[in-house]
Amino acid sequence: MDKIEAVQSEALQAIQEAGSLEALQAVRNTYLSKKGSIQALMTQMKSLPKEEKPAFGQKVNVCKQEVTQALEKRQAELAKLAIVARMEEEKIDITLPGDRLKIGTTHPLMMIQQEIEDLFLGMGYKIAEGPEVEQDYYNFELANIPKDHPARDMQDTFYIDPNTLLRTHTTAMQMRELEKAKGQTPIKLICPGKVYRRDDDDATHSHQFMQTEGLVVGEHITLADLKGTLEFMANKVFGEGRKIRFRPSYFPFTEPSVEVDVSCPFCNGKGCSVCKGSGWIEILGAGMVHPHVLEMNGFDSEKCSGFAFGVGIERVAMLKYGIDDIRNFYTNDIRFLETFDHFD
Repeated sequence: MDKIEAVQSEALQAIQEAGSLEALQAVRNTYLSKKGSIQALMTQMKSLPKEEKPAFGQKVNVCKQEVTQALEKRQAELAKLAIVARMEEEKIDITLPGDRLKIGTTHPLMMIQQEIEDLFLGMGYKIAEGPEVEQDYYNFELANIPKDHPARDMQDTFYIDPNTLLRTHTTAMQMRELEKAKGQTPIKLICPGKVYRRDDDDATHSHQFMQTEGLVVGEHITLADLKGTLEFMANKVFGEGRKIRFRPSYFPFTEPSVEVDVSCPFCNGKGCSVCKGSGWIEILGAGMVHPHVLEMNGFDSEKCSGFAFGVGIERVAMLKYGIDDIRNFYTNDIRFLETFDHFD
C-alpha cells in the first residue's frame, strides 16, 4: 500500500512540474502506459494473499483515477497556456509602420493613353485595334497616299516586303474600320497603339512611338465639331481653361488639314520657356476626312463627311509631366518610373 501511495505522489508531482504538452505526454507514458509504473503495481497482485487482493486492486484503481484526472486537468491548463503564448507571439502591432511592397506603377505613356481612352469612351466612341505589321493597302493606299508619296520612302518606313510593313501611323486602323462599315454611318472611334518610322533616336524623336487617332464619320459633320471635340480634350488633359487654335497644314487623308495648338498650360498663354514665348504649344494634327478617302472606302462623300485627328502620346506626356527626353520612356530606369508613383 505504501508503494501505491509513493507512485501516486510521485506521478502527481511530475504532472505539476510538466511545463509543456510534450513533457506531460512523457509523464503519461511513464505512469499510465501498459509498461508504466501503475500497471506494474497490478502485476504484484499475484504475489499477495487472496484476502488482500481486493483492497490492493481498489487502491491501485483509485491511484489510476487520481493520476488520470490530474493529467487531464494539467493538459487543459497547458493547452490554454500554449494558445496564449502563440497569440502573444503572432500578434501584430498595428501602430508600427507597414512595409511598402514594390509592385510597380502604371507606365506614364499608359496613363496618358488610358486617360484619353476614358475621355472618348465617355463621349460614345469605341476603341479600335489592328495589327502592327500592316499591309501597304491599309497603311497608305486607302489613306490617299499614292505610290510616289515621300512617306513611302525607305527612310521613313520599315518595310518587310514590298506589300508588308510596320505601320507608320494608326490611320491604318481607321481604314480597316471604314472598310468594315461598308458605307454605314455613324462612325465614332479612336485607335491607340504603337507606330514605327525610320528615324534617328534623340531627345525628341524615336523610331517607335505611340499615337491615338480619332475618327468620326456621319452626316453634317463639320470643322466646328472637330474644334469642339479637341477643345474638350485639351481641357480634360491639360486642365480647364485651355484654348486651342487651328493653323493650315497638309495631310494626304484630310482636306482641309490643320495643325492644332493648345494654350500653354505652364504660363496660361503669357509666354514661357516651354512654349518659347509664343503662349502656344503644338499638340496634334487633324482635319476633315478627304472625300476621296470616303469614296475609296464605300461612302458617299456627297452625303457623308467626317473629321480625323492624331495625337502623339509621348508628346502629351512630355508636356504634361515636364519630361525633356523621349528616351526616358523606353530605357526602363526604375528611378524615372518611380517618380510617377503618386500619379497612379
